[in-house]
Amino acid sequence: MDYRIFPPEEMIEATVSLPLSKSIANRAIILHALTPGNTPAPTQADCADSDAIVKALKDSAAGATTVNIGAAGTAMRFLTAYYAATPGCEVTLDGSERMRRRPIGPLVDALRECGASISYAGEEGFPPLKITGCHLNGGEVTLPANISSQFISALMMVAPTMTEGLRINLDGEVISLPYIKMTMAMMENRGIEVDRYPQMIDIAPGTYEAPADGPESERDWSAASYWAEISAISAGFVTLPGLKAEGSLQGDSAAIDIFERMGVICLESEDVADAAEFTPSPEVYSRIDLDMTETPDLAQTVAVTAAMLGLPFCLRGLSTLRIKETDRIDALCRELLKFGFILETEGDHTLRWDGRRMPITQLPEVDTYDDHRMAMAFAPTALFVPGIIVRNIEVVSKSYPGYWDDLRSAGFRLVDASEPLPEREEE
Repeated sequence: MDYRIFPPEEMIEATVSLPLSKSIANRAIILHALTPGNTPAPTQADCADSDAIVKALKDSAAGATTVNIGAAGTAMRFLTAYYAATPGCEVTLDGSERMRRRPIGPLVDALRECGASISYAGEEGFPPLKITGCHLNGGEVTLPANISSQFISALMMVAPTMTEGLRINLDGEVISLPYIKMTMAMMENRGIEVDRYPQMIDIAPGTYEAPADGPESERDWSAASYWAEISAISAGFVTLPGLKAEGSLQGDSAAIDIFERMGVICLESEDVADAAEFTPSPEVYSRIDLDMTETPDLAQTVAVTAAMLGLPFCLRGLSTLRIKETDRIDALCRELLKFGFILETEGDHTLRWDGRRMPITQLPEVDTYDDHRMAMAFAPTALFVPGIIVRNIEVVSKSYPGYWDDLRSAGFRLVDASEPLPEREEE
């Protein structure tokens, strides 16, 4: 289904209940599965990614020989390691057509070095995978540090189950480091000692225990970024109960500093307990220049926001965006061009806009490329161009199923794009 989106008729003053962090929830699900005995089940995020992992674990436990996780990239990486380290497990791990084009070779190679039995059921280096679980030996592996942090986190989580433990050497510049730190913190909360050095992670054999501080859960900072975008474009106010601004496990809490450059301040709400509030500010940078190596999931939101505000930008450290749900760098260039913004790229790592624009002759129709973040980053552009169309709106179920309902509650009007545009009234 496609939506045509119109902005609120009044200034935005919204209170939004964000989904729980899927990054935390997905790790908690795997760590719970690796913990012996009966421990409290983790708090599950309401999103397709977490649902995919939970269903996969249930299906394989029930004897299913083929598990399909659809488009859930996190599930593919985490479950590959989990199944490989689970003795007696025999499963073919598959996904969507796009998932079959997302590389998994570095993780498979590393697990094989640890003693895993994994073969490719299709093209070498890509899913589907045939996995026969066993006790892994562990030892020492080396991974390129500029690959997806999910490969590293997947290895980290199963490392304590290995006979020798595991030393992970990281070759090159480490990207998405906050996600590695998140995995480390959650493992330590379950009694596992993790030693991290700039280019190495050491994990000794051990046994997971119930979380010392109880089940982890936080409201999702990636989801919060779309409301920071709305506040920036509209100069509106958004209150987000439960959003943790200080001491968050999530690297995307860096959105606080990033959006302050674009005229949004994140404050503790004075009216709602334990809530953060996005408040507009007149202090806006004249240009946005950011290294997003540690926050790649914010790239789409930042690029779209800066463009809508007319702020030239240069976003670096985007190499992993080429292998996400879609090629996000290419998708941003294509879709922002529909709004008249002419973007440039440098290799696989940099996206820039130097202020060049072209006229637009029709209302933009935004393609989402089966990518939830494309849909959510572009929906607020209705504040800039009322009546835009966002295609395949159901993709938000991957991380934020209630996004469209929350937009409505904030005053946005969403209508089926197949309906004709309302006629303009004569003055």
